[in-house]
Amino acid sequence: MRHMKRGKKLGRNASHRKALMRNMAVSLFRHERIETTEAKAKVLKSFAERIITLAKRGDLHARRLVAVDINDKQMVQKLFQDLGPRFAERNGGYTRVLKLGHRKGDAAPMALIELTDTEVFEKKKQEKEEKATRKRIEEEDSG
Repeated sequence: MRHMKRGKKLGRNASHRKALMRNMAVSLFRHERIETTEAKAKVLKSFAERIITLAKRGDLHARRLVAVDINDKQMVQKLFQDLGPRFAERNGGYTRVLKLGHRKGDAAPMALIELTDTEVFEKKKQEKEEKATRKRIEEEDSG
């Protein structure tokens, strides 16, 4: 039985899994959205959210704990200067996983993992609202 066995192994040994999560987290924080397999995205979600929660604290101890997992000084700086304050009002749920379908080569289920309050997402949301408003105005004028 798998009682109390948390996390997926992803077909890798512990050190490879740890390196994979660190690299994917750096990519996620750098680009704010990445495309990967569903299984990796789900594991990365919990890893990244723990790091963002530490970044929200903003103290020296939290910075050192993050620096253990994130070996890129620029990304640690971005976490504490940009992402931590951005998510200060939010209690969890800093990332979202969107399913994309299957990869052509091996039919692996793919997913997009992104930070929730990204400017790209906000711009698309505003564009949709503006489009809906324009459509409503056109209907009122014609009808």
